[in-house]
Amino acid sequence: MKPSIPRGTRDFGPAEMQKRQYIFDIVKANFRLFGFAPIETPSMENISTLTGKYGEEGDQLIFKILNSRIHESKEDKKEELRQEFDASIQRPYNTELLTEKALRYDLTVPFARYVVMNHNKLAYPFKRYQIQPVWRADKPQKGRYREFYQCDADVIGSDSLVNELELLSMMDKTFHELNIPVLIKFNNRKILSGIAEILNSSDKIIDITVAIDKLDKIGKDGVIKELAEKGISPESIEKLKPLIDLSGSNEEKLKVLTQFLSHSEIGKKGIEEIYFLLDHLRTIAIKHATIEMDITLARGLNYYTGTIFEAKANAGTFTPSILGGGRYDDLTGIFGLKGLSGVGISFGIDRIYDVMEELELFPESINKSSTTKVLLANFGKAELMHCLTLASKLRTAGINAEVYPDVVKKIGKQFEYADKKQIPFVGVIGSNEMEKNTVMLKDMSAGTQEELNHDQLIARLK
Repeated sequence: MKPSIPRGTRDFGPAEMQKRQYIFDIVKANFRLFGFAPIETPSMENISTLTGKYGEEGDQLIFKILNSRIHESKEDKKEELRQEFDASIQRPYNTELLTEKALRYDLTVPFARYVVMNHNKLAYPFKRYQIQPVWRADKPQKGRYREFYQCDADVIGSDSLVNELELLSMMDKTFHELNIPVLIKFNNRKILSGIAEILNSSDKIIDITVAIDKLDKIGKDGVIKELAEKGISPESIEKLKPLIDLSGSNEEKLKVLTQFLSHSEIGKKGIEEIYFLLDHLRTIAIKHATIEMDITLARGLNYYTGTIFEAKANAGTFTPSILGGGRYDDLTGIFGLKGLSGVGISFGIDRIYDVMEELELFPESINKSSTTKVLLANFGKAELMHCLTLASKLRTAGINAEVYPDVVKKIGKQFEYADKKQIPFVGVIGSNEMEKNTVMLKDMSAGTQEELNHDQLIARLK
Protein backbone atom coordinates (compact mmCIF):
# COMPACT_ATOMS: atom_id res chain seq x y z
CA MET A 1 0.00 0.00 0.00
CA LYS A 2 1.38 3.38 -1.00
CA PRO A 3 1.78 5.63 2.07
CA SER A 4 -0.11 8.92 2.17
CA ILE A 5 -1.13 11.68 4.57
CA PRO A 6 -4.66 12.99 5.32
CA ARG A 7 -6.04 15.68 3.01
CA GLY A 8 -5.45 19.16 4.32
CA THR A 9 -2.17 18.24 6.04
CA ARG A 10 1.40 18.59 4.82
CA ASP A 11 4.93 17.31 5.37
CA PHE A 12 7.73 19.86 5.68
CA GLY A 13 11.29 18.98 4.69
CA PRO A 14 14.45 20.73 5.90
CA ALA A 15 14.24 23.53 3.29
CA GLU A 16 10.61 24.33 4.13
CA MET A 17 11.24 24.11 7.87
CA GLN A 18 14.06 26.64 7.73
CA LYS A 19 11.73 29.11 6.02
CA ARG A 20 8.94 28.43 8.50
CA GLN A 21 11.37 28.82 11.39
CA TYR A 22 12.43 32.16 9.93
CA ILE A 23 8.80 33.35 10.20
CA PHE A 24 8.38 31.89 13.69
CA ASP A 25 11.56 33.59 14.91
CA ILE A 26 10.47 37.05 13.71
CA VAL A 27 6.95 36.73 15.12
CA LYS A 28 8.19 35.33 18.44
CA ALA A 29 10.84 38.06 18.79
CA ASN A 30 8.18 40.75 18.39
CA PHE A 31 5.84 39.03 20.83
CA ARG A 32 8.62 39.19 23.42
CA LEU A 33 9.55 42.75 22.44
CA PHE A 34 6.02 43.91 23.31
CA GLY A 35 6.00 42.13 26.66
CA PHE A 36 4.14 38.87 25.93
CA ALA A 37 5.10 35.64 27.72
CA PRO A 38 4.69 32.10 26.29
CA ILE A 39 2.21 29.40 27.35
CA GLU A 40 1.09 26.08 25.83
CA THR A 41 -2.18 24.16 26.15
CA PRO A 42 -3.04 20.53 25.25
CA SER A 43 -3.81 19.57 21.66
CA MET A 44 -7.15 18.17 22.81
CA GLU A 45 -9.79 19.80 24.98
CA ASN A 46 -13.00 18.54 26.54
CA ILE A 47 -15.60 18.97 23.81
CA SER A 48 -17.77 21.02 26.19
CA THR A 49 -14.94 23.58 26.33
CA LEU A 50 -15.08 24.17 22.58
CA THR A 51 -18.68 23.79 21.42
CA GLY A 52 -20.89 26.84 21.33
CA LYS A 53 -17.95 29.27 21.12
CA TYR A 54 -17.53 29.59 17.34
CA GLY A 55 -21.05 29.87 16.01
CA GLU A 56 -23.02 27.15 14.24
CA GLU A 57 -20.67 26.99 11.25
CA GLY A 58 -17.57 26.89 13.43
CA ASP A 59 -18.95 24.12 15.64
CA GLN A 60 -19.42 21.96 12.55
CA LEU A 61 -15.69 22.23 11.80
CA ILE A 62 -14.50 20.94 15.17
CA PHE A 63 -12.54 17.68 14.91
CA LYS A 64 -14.13 15.35 17.45
CA ILE A 65 -12.22 12.43 18.95
CA LEU A 66 -14.04 9.12 19.31
CA ASN A 67 -14.11 7.66 22.80
CA SER A 68 -11.73 4.75 23.31
CA ARG A 69 -13.60 3.08 26.18
CA ILE A 70 -14.42 -0.02 24.13
CA HIS A 71 -10.78 -0.70 23.37
CA GLU A 72 -9.65 -0.03 26.93
CA SER A 73 -12.34 -2.11 28.71
CA LYS A 74 -12.19 -5.71 29.81
CA GLU A 75 -13.69 -8.39 27.61
CA ASP A 76 -16.87 -8.81 29.66
CA LYS A 77 -17.65 -5.08 29.27
CA LYS A 78 -16.81 -4.68 25.61
CA GLU A 79 -20.06 -6.06 24.22
CA GLU A 80 -22.15 -3.91 26.55
CA LEU A 81 -20.21 -0.77 25.58
CA ARG A 82 -20.34 -1.67 21.90
CA GLN A 83 -24.13 -1.87 22.08
CA GLU A 84 -24.25 1.53 23.78
CA PHE A 85 -21.93 2.90 21.11
CA ASP A 86 -24.11 1.54 18.29
CA ALA A 87 -27.22 2.94 19.93
CA SER A 88 -25.64 6.38 20.27
CA ILE A 89 -25.09 6.49 16.51
CA GLN A 90 -28.85 6.18 16.10
CA ARG A 91 -29.33 9.09 18.54
CA PRO A 92 -27.17 11.91 17.14
CA TYR A 93 -28.56 14.36 19.68
CA ASN A 94 -26.84 12.36 22.45
CA THR A 95 -23.19 12.18 21.52
CA GLU A 96 -21.57 11.68 24.94
CA LEU A 97 -21.06 7.99 24.32
CA LEU A 98 -19.35 8.80 21.04
CA THR A 99 -17.05 11.65 21.98
CA GLU A 100 -16.01 13.63 25.03
CA LYS A 101 -12.90 15.31 23.60
CA ALA A 102 -11.94 17.28 20.49
CA LEU A 103 -8.85 18.75 18.86
CA ARG A 104 -8.58 22.47 19.54
CA TYR A 105 -10.18 24.70 16.89
CA ASP A 106 -8.16 27.78 17.81
CA LEU A 107 -5.92 29.01 20.63
CA THR A 108 -8.21 31.70 22.08
CA VAL A 109 -10.87 29.54 23.73
CA PRO A 110 -8.25 27.22 25.31
CA PHE A 111 -6.49 30.40 26.50
CA ALA A 112 -9.69 31.57 28.18
CA ARG A 113 -10.04 28.17 29.84
CA TYR A 114 -6.39 28.41 30.99
CA VAL A 115 -6.99 31.88 32.50
CA VAL A 116 -10.01 30.66 34.47
CA MET A 117 -8.14 27.63 35.80
CA ASN A 118 -5.09 29.72 36.78
CA HIS A 119 -6.88 32.94 37.73
CA ASN A 120 -5.28 33.36 41.16
CA LYS A 121 -1.75 32.81 39.84
CA LEU A 122 -1.80 35.47 37.11
CA ALA A 123 -0.88 39.16 37.19
CA TYR A 124 -3.36 41.31 35.25
CA PRO A 125 -3.34 42.53 32.60
CA PHE A 126 -1.98 39.13 31.55
CA LYS A 127 -0.11 39.15 28.22
CA ARG A 128 0.53 35.79 26.65
CA TYR A 129 1.67 34.43 23.31
CA GLN A 130 1.09 30.92 22.06
CA ILE A 131 2.46 29.17 18.96
CA GLN A 132 0.85 25.77 18.38
CA PRO A 133 -1.10 23.83 15.71
CA VAL A 134 -4.91 23.85 15.49
CA TRP A 135 -7.31 21.63 13.54
CA ARG A 136 -10.45 22.34 11.54
CA ALA A 137 -12.58 19.88 9.55
CA ASP A 138 -12.69 22.29 6.61
CA LYS A 139 -12.62 21.63 2.88
CA PRO A 140 -8.93 21.69 1.89
CA GLN A 141 -7.89 24.23 -0.74
CA LYS A 142 -5.03 26.65 -1.36
CA GLY A 143 -4.45 28.59 1.82
CA ARG A 144 -6.96 26.50 3.80
CA TYR A 145 -5.68 23.47 5.67
CA ARG A 146 -7.11 21.04 8.21
CA GLU A 147 -3.99 21.26 10.35
CA PHE A 148 -2.15 24.56 10.63
CA TYR A 149 -0.26 26.72 13.07
CA GLN A 150 -1.53 29.83 14.80
CA CYS A 151 0.66 32.40 16.49
CA ASP A 152 -1.51 34.24 19.02
CA ALA A 153 -0.87 37.23 21.24
CA ASP A 154 -3.55 38.25 23.75
CA VAL A 155 -3.94 40.77 26.56
CA ILE A 156 -6.64 39.90 29.09
CA GLY A 157 -7.79 41.80 32.16
CA SER A 158 -7.74 45.30 30.64
CA ASP A 159 -10.45 47.41 28.96
CA SER A 160 -7.98 49.97 27.62
CA LEU A 161 -7.96 50.63 23.88
CA VAL A 162 -4.24 51.26 24.22
CA ASN A 163 -3.93 47.48 23.88
CA GLU A 164 -5.47 47.67 20.39
CA LEU A 165 -2.97 50.39 19.47
CA GLU A 166 -0.08 48.25 20.71
CA LEU A 167 -1.29 45.29 18.67
CA LEU A 168 -1.53 47.48 15.56
CA SER A 169 2.02 48.64 16.15
CA MET A 170 3.21 45.03 16.55
CA MET A 171 1.43 43.97 13.35
CA ASP A 172 3.05 46.81 11.43
CA LYS A 173 6.55 46.01 12.72
CA THR A 174 6.25 42.25 12.24
CA PHE A 175 4.97 42.37 8.66
CA HIS A 176 7.62 44.97 7.80
CA GLU A 177 10.37 42.66 9.07
CA LEU A 178 8.85 39.81 7.03
CA ASN A 179 8.89 42.25 4.07
CA ILE A 180 5.18 41.67 3.38
CA PRO A 181 3.20 44.74 2.27
CA VAL A 182 -0.11 44.47 4.12
CA LEU A 183 -3.56 45.99 4.24
CA ILE A 184 -4.89 45.90 7.81
CA LYS A 185 -8.66 46.16 7.89
CA PHE A 186 -10.59 46.93 11.05
CA ASN A 187 -14.17 47.30 12.21
CA ASN A 188 -16.10 47.13 15.48
CA ARG A 189 -18.69 44.55 16.45
CA LYS A 190 -20.59 47.26 18.38
CA ILE A 191 -21.11 49.02 15.06
CA LEU A 192 -22.49 45.81 13.59
CA SER A 193 -24.75 45.37 16.64
CA GLY A 194 -25.93 48.96 16.18
CA ILE A 195 -26.72 48.29 12.53
CA ALA A 196 -28.77 45.25 13.55
CA GLU A 197 -30.58 47.37 16.13
CA ILE A 198 -31.43 50.09 13.57
CA LEU A 199 -32.73 47.37 11.27
CA ASN A 200 -34.93 46.03 14.10
CA SER A 201 -33.06 42.73 13.81
CA SER A 202 -31.04 42.61 17.04
CA ASP A 203 -31.97 38.96 17.51
CA LYS A 204 -30.32 38.21 14.16
CA ILE A 205 -26.95 39.90 14.74
CA ILE A 206 -25.11 36.61 14.20
CA ASP A 207 -26.94 35.95 10.92
CA ILE A 208 -26.21 39.50 9.72
CA THR A 209 -22.51 39.43 10.65
CA VAL A 210 -21.93 35.97 9.18
CA ALA A 211 -23.57 37.06 5.90
CA ILE A 212 -21.64 40.34 5.71
CA ASP A 213 -18.40 38.49 6.48
CA LYS A 214 -18.87 36.53 3.22
CA LEU A 215 -19.01 39.60 0.95
CA ASP A 216 -15.61 38.89 -0.63
CA LYS A 217 -16.60 35.29 -1.34
CA ILE A 218 -20.22 35.50 -2.56
CA GLY A 219 -20.59 39.16 -3.58
CA LYS A 220 -23.25 41.70 -2.69
CA ASP A 221 -26.07 39.73 -4.34
CA GLY A 222 -25.05 36.62 -2.45
CA VAL A 223 -25.03 38.50 0.85
CA ILE A 224 -28.50 39.96 0.14
CA LYS A 225 -29.82 36.51 -0.76
CA GLU A 226 -28.40 34.98 2.42
CA LEU A 227 -29.85 37.79 4.56
CA ALA A 228 -33.27 37.15 3.03
CA GLU A 229 -32.94 33.43 3.68
CA LYS A 230 -32.12 34.20 7.34
CA GLY A 231 -35.39 36.12 7.71
CA ILE A 232 -34.15 39.70 7.41
CA SER A 233 -37.02 41.80 5.99
CA PRO A 234 -36.80 43.42 2.52
CA GLU A 235 -37.10 46.86 4.19
CA SER A 236 -34.14 46.15 6.47
CA ILE A 237 -32.05 44.81 3.60
CA GLU A 238 -32.81 47.96 1.60
CA LYS A 239 -31.60 50.12 4.52
CA LEU A 240 -28.42 48.02 4.74
CA LYS A 241 -27.39 48.28 1.07
CA PRO A 242 -25.65 51.70 1.28
CA LEU A 243 -23.46 50.41 4.12
CA ILE A 244 -22.38 47.36 2.14
CA ASP A 245 -21.29 49.75 -0.63
CA LEU A 246 -19.63 52.17 1.83
CA SER A 247 -16.45 53.75 0.39
CA GLY A 248 -14.10 56.72 0.83
CA SER A 249 -11.52 57.53 3.51
CA ASN A 250 -11.78 56.17 7.04
CA GLU A 251 -13.09 59.54 8.21
CA GLU A 252 -15.69 59.73 5.42
CA LYS A 253 -16.96 56.26 6.25
CA LEU A 254 -17.27 57.19 9.91
CA LYS A 255 -19.34 60.28 9.07
CA VAL A 256 -21.87 58.12 7.20
CA LEU A 257 -21.94 55.56 10.01
CA THR A 258 -22.29 58.24 12.68
CA GLN A 259 -25.44 59.49 10.99
CA PHE A 260 -26.80 55.97 10.37
CA LEU A 261 -26.24 54.96 14.02
CA SER A 262 -27.37 58.19 15.65
CA HIS A 263 -30.25 56.40 17.44
CA SER A 264 -28.23 53.37 18.59
CA GLU A 265 -26.30 53.67 21.86
CA ILE A 266 -24.19 50.58 21.24
CA GLY A 267 -23.50 51.74 17.69
CA LYS A 268 -22.35 55.16 18.94
CA LYS A 269 -20.02 53.43 21.43
CA GLY A 270 -18.44 51.52 18.53
CA ILE A 271 -17.98 54.77 16.58
CA GLU A 272 -16.28 56.31 19.63
CA GLU A 273 -13.83 53.40 19.88
CA ILE A 274 -12.97 53.62 16.17
CA TYR A 275 -12.35 57.38 16.47
CA PHE A 276 -9.94 56.70 19.36
CA LEU A 277 -7.86 54.33 17.24
CA LEU A 278 -7.75 56.64 14.24
CA ASP A 279 -6.87 59.67 16.37
CA HIS A 280 -3.88 57.87 17.89
CA LEU A 281 -2.41 56.06 14.87
CA ARG A 282 0.19 58.82 14.63
CA THR A 283 1.12 58.22 18.27
CA ILE A 284 2.21 54.67 17.58
CA ALA A 285 3.86 55.67 14.27
CA ILE A 286 2.37 53.15 11.85
CA LYS A 287 4.95 53.35 9.07
CA HIS A 288 4.42 50.49 6.66
CA ALA A 289 0.93 48.95 6.75
CA THR A 290 -2.15 50.46 5.13
CA ILE A 291 -4.94 50.84 7.72
CA GLU A 292 -8.52 50.75 6.39
CA MET A 293 -11.93 50.65 8.01
CA ASP A 294 -14.14 48.00 6.39
CA ILE A 295 -17.80 47.81 7.44
CA THR A 296 -18.09 44.38 5.79
CA LEU A 297 -15.48 42.93 8.15
CA ALA A 298 -17.38 40.89 10.70
CA ARG A 299 -15.09 38.02 11.81
CA GLY A 300 -17.37 35.00 12.14
CA LEU A 301 -16.42 34.03 15.69
CA ASN A 302 -19.17 34.77 18.20
CA TYR A 303 -16.94 35.90 21.06
CA TYR A 304 -15.78 39.22 19.51
CA THR A 305 -17.48 42.26 21.00
CA GLY A 306 -15.36 45.31 20.07
CA THR A 307 -12.63 46.21 17.57
CA ILE A 308 -11.86 43.44 15.06
CA PHE A 309 -8.81 43.13 12.80
CA GLU A 310 -7.88 41.34 9.62
CA ALA A 311 -4.71 41.63 7.51
CA LYS A 312 -4.16 40.64 3.89
CA ALA A 313 -1.10 40.82 1.68
CA ASN A 314 -1.20 44.00 -0.40
CA ALA A 315 0.59 42.33 -3.32
CA GLY A 316 0.49 39.12 -5.35
CA THR A 317 -2.45 36.91 -6.22
CA PHE A 318 -2.85 35.17 -2.84
CA THR A 319 -5.66 37.07 -1.09
CA PRO A 320 -6.88 35.17 2.04
CA SER A 321 -6.36 36.86 5.39
CA ILE A 322 -2.98 36.22 7.03
CA LEU A 323 -3.95 37.67 10.42
CA GLY A 324 -7.16 38.05 12.38
CA GLY A 325 -8.25 39.08 15.83
CA GLY A 326 -10.24 41.43 17.99
CA ARG A 327 -11.69 42.46 21.34
CA TYR A 328 -13.76 40.07 23.46
CA ASP A 329 -15.41 41.45 26.60
CA ASP A 330 -16.41 38.31 28.45
CA LEU A 331 -14.84 35.23 26.93
CA THR A 332 -13.88 33.85 30.34
CA GLY A 333 -17.48 34.36 31.45
CA ILE A 334 -18.48 31.22 29.58
CA PHE A 335 -16.30 29.34 32.07
CA GLY A 336 -17.67 31.17 35.12
CA LEU A 337 -15.17 34.03 35.48
CA LYS A 338 -16.96 37.30 34.73
CA GLY A 339 -15.58 40.75 34.02
CA LEU A 340 -12.30 40.00 32.24
CA SER A 341 -12.06 41.85 28.93
CA GLY A 342 -9.36 40.92 26.46
CA VAL A 343 -8.05 41.55 22.97
CA GLY A 344 -5.81 39.46 20.77
CA ILE A 345 -4.52 38.71 17.29
CA SER A 346 -3.44 35.57 15.48
CA PHE A 347 -0.81 35.37 12.74
CA GLY A 348 -1.62 32.67 10.15
CA ILE A 349 1.84 31.20 9.67
CA ASP A 350 0.88 28.76 6.91
CA ARG A 351 -0.72 31.48 4.80
CA ILE A 352 2.15 33.88 5.52
CA TYR A 353 4.50 31.18 4.24
CA ASP A 354 2.47 30.82 1.03
CA VAL A 355 2.49 34.60 0.49
CA MET A 356 6.24 34.82 1.00
CA GLU A 357 6.84 31.94 -1.38
CA GLU A 358 4.73 33.57 -4.11
CA LEU A 359 6.39 36.97 -3.67
CA GLU A 360 9.88 35.42 -3.22
CA LEU A 361 10.41 37.27 0.05
CA PHE A 362 12.60 34.76 1.88
CA PRO A 363 16.23 35.92 2.22
CA GLU A 364 18.66 34.09 -0.02
CA SER A 365 20.65 33.10 3.06
CA ILE A 366 17.89 30.72 4.22
CA ASN A 367 17.05 29.30 0.80
CA LYS A 368 19.27 26.37 1.64
CA SER A 369 18.32 22.92 2.85
CA SER A 370 21.25 22.52 5.26
CA THR A 371 21.91 24.05 8.65
CA THR A 372 25.47 22.73 8.48
CA LYS A 373 28.26 25.27 7.86
CA VAL A 374 31.06 22.81 7.22
CA LEU A 375 31.32 19.09 6.48
CA LEU A 376 34.49 17.37 7.65
CA ALA A 377 35.52 14.72 5.10
CA ASN A 378 38.02 11.94 5.75
CA PHE A 379 40.30 9.45 3.98
CA GLY A 380 40.23 6.67 6.58
CA LYS A 381 39.44 5.48 10.11
CA ALA A 382 42.20 7.47 11.81
CA GLU A 383 41.22 10.59 9.92
CA LEU A 384 37.56 10.02 10.85
CA MET A 385 38.41 10.02 14.57
CA HIS A 386 40.49 13.17 14.04
CA CYS A 387 37.45 14.77 12.39
CA LEU A 388 35.33 14.02 15.45
CA THR A 389 37.79 15.86 17.69
CA LEU A 390 37.91 18.85 15.35
CA ALA A 391 34.12 18.91 15.01
CA SER A 392 33.81 19.19 18.79
CA LYS A 393 36.18 22.17 18.76
CA LEU A 394 34.20 23.86 15.96
CA ARG A 395 30.89 23.34 17.75
CA THR A 396 32.32 24.79 20.97
CA ALA A 397 33.12 27.89 18.89
CA GLY A 398 29.48 28.03 17.75
CA ILE A 399 30.05 26.70 14.22
CA ASN A 400 27.57 24.15 12.84
CA ALA A 401 29.79 21.23 11.88
CA GLU A 402 29.03 17.77 10.57
CA VAL A 403 31.28 14.72 10.18
CA TYR A 404 30.82 12.30 7.30
CA PRO A 405 30.34 9.10 9.37
CA ASP A 406 31.47 6.41 6.91
CA VAL A 407 34.90 5.57 5.58
CA VAL A 408 34.72 5.48 1.78
CA LYS A 409 37.47 5.00 -0.75
CA LYS A 410 36.41 7.90 -2.96
CA ILE A 411 36.42 11.37 -1.44
CA GLY A 412 34.10 12.43 -4.27
CA LYS A 413 31.15 10.72 -2.58
CA GLN A 414 31.55 12.99 0.42
CA PHE A 415 31.63 16.06 -1.83
CA GLU A 416 28.43 14.85 -3.55
CA TYR A 417 26.80 14.56 -0.14
CA ALA A 418 27.78 18.14 0.74
CA ASP A 419 26.55 19.39 -2.63
CA LYS A 420 23.14 17.70 -2.27
CA LYS A 421 22.72 19.16 1.21
CA GLN A 422 23.99 22.56 0.01
CA ILE A 423 26.68 22.67 2.71
CA PRO A 424 28.80 25.73 1.89
CA PHE A 425 32.20 24.39 3.04
CA VAL A 426 33.98 21.02 3.10
CA GLY A 427 37.06 20.49 5.25
CA VAL A 428 39.22 17.60 4.00
CA ILE A 429 41.53 15.83 6.44
CA GLY A 430 44.12 13.30 5.29
CA SER A 431 47.30 12.00 6.88
CA ASN A 432 49.28 15.17 5.94
CA GLU A 433 46.65 17.43 7.48
CA MET A 434 46.59 15.27 10.63
CA GLU A 435 50.35 15.63 11.08
CA LYS A 436 50.25 19.40 10.66
CA ASN A 437 46.93 19.94 12.50
CA THR A 438 45.51 21.65 9.42
CA VAL A 439 42.45 21.32 7.21
CA MET A 440 42.09 21.73 3.45
CA LEU A 441 38.97 23.90 3.30
CA LYS A 442 36.98 24.07 0.07
CA ASP A 443 34.43 26.78 -0.63
CA MET A 444 31.72 24.85 -2.49
CA SER A 445 30.26 27.94 -4.12
CA ALA A 446 33.49 29.61 -5.31
CA GLY A 447 35.34 26.35 -5.97
CA THR A 448 38.46 27.64 -4.18
CA GLN A 449 40.39 25.88 -1.45
CA GLU A 450 42.95 26.84 1.18
CA GLU A 451 44.94 25.08 3.88
CA LEU A 452 44.28 26.44 7.36
CA ASN A 453 45.29 25.54 10.89
CA HIS A 454 42.48 25.00 13.38
CA ASP A 455 42.46 28.56 14.74
CA GLN A 456 42.47 29.98 11.23
CA LEU A 457 39.63 27.60 10.28
CA ILE A 458 37.48 28.83 13.16
CA ALA A 459 38.16 32.46 12.26
CA ARG A 460 37.40 31.80 8.58
CA LEU A 461 34.08 30.06 9.26
CA LYS A 462 32.90 32.61 11.84
